[in-house]
Amino acid sequence: MDDGADNAVSGARSWLDARPAGTSEARALARAFLDQQAPGVPEQAVVDVLLVVSELVTNAIRHAGGVTGFRISAGTGVVEIAVRDASSRLPAPEQRREEWLPGGYGWPLVQRLAEVTVTLLGDGGKLIRALVRH
Repeated sequence: MDDGADNAVSGARSWLDARPAGTSEARALARAFLDQQAPGVPEQAVVDVLLVVSELVTNAIRHAGGVTGFRISAGTGVVEIAVRDASSRLPAPEQRREEWLPGGYGWPLVQRLAEVTVTLLGDGGKLIRALVRH
């Protein structure tokens, strides 16, 4: 994924660039990468990574014109998920209503599980990087 930044998290041993068509494909790619390239990541961190992947990819599809790039990388004590999308609109939590309706929980959950940065790109899209430490 050409994002104008470094290729992966600092100290990454390896990384995977892809363009998944949907959330389930992104999760499968992330799980396979972690199993094969970063087998020492603790299971709870793997669960957190997969949840962050699900939420970022779902949000890109639902709210930002789709996924235009996806990267997962692993370094010592950290896994980075990077999702590029087609919208320059910054992520924001939805206003909660009185009813328990679907939606609005993903972005706050990502921010709780990971250190997140959002970079606006010159082409009208954005890059969201989430670091899950373990």
